Amino acid sequence: MSCCGSGCCCGVNEMFTAKVAEGDLKKYRRRGPNKTTRLLRDGILAVGGGESLIDIGGGIGALSSELLANGFRRSMLVDASPAYQAVARRAAADRGLGERMEFHEGDFVEHALGLAPADAVVMDRVVCCYPAYESLLDAALAHSRRVFAYAYPQDRWDVRLVVAGENWFQALTRRAFRAYVHPEPAMSALIASRGFRRVSRRKTFVWCADVYVRN
Repeated sequence: MSCCGSGCCCGVNEMFTAKVAEGDLKKYRRRGPNKTTRLLRDGILAVGGGESLIDIGGGIGALSSELLANGFRRSMLVDASPAYQAVARRAAADRGLGERMEFHEGDFVEHALGLAPADAVVMDRVVCCYPAYESLLDAALAHSRRVFAYAYPQDRWDVRLVVAGENWFQALTRRAFRAYVHPEPAMSALIASRGFRRVSRRKTFVWCADVYVRN
């Protein structure tokens, strides 16, 4: 896939390959959802959940599957990786969720105008793959009727150091993909300015999972 206008799709095919997607699916089937997926799932359900969901950068569809198993009726999964889209479609069919999930391939910001809003919008480890977090958050928040939840790397020097090392390796191997540690205060301020109030924040050693509701 060529780079999309925002630049977020650059390197997607190199980084998020069919092999990686299949590995993620095997892990999910064997171990269940990872830590941030569990934190987001539990935080969303704790505020009452909803019926419809937009899962931005949803990967193999783990968070969508978890929420569809806990009260949500339908999910729209948007992901820029063709390989992940293919694996997510197959996984949804295997779990009997194919009729309840809709799939869109590409950059969410570029597709946003053509997509309907939902009760909840989620981004599990997605904003760190996006250079322009403002446009991504704006589009996501505009599509949420009630709940917004996302997981992102904590804005600490050690996390930044690790991400810088990963990006150095990507550059060394001539891959286009880059990861980002965006400033948490600026992201929180933007979300609040769009009429959302944070109701929970839970952390792992590296990641932070925040859940917001619309005021």
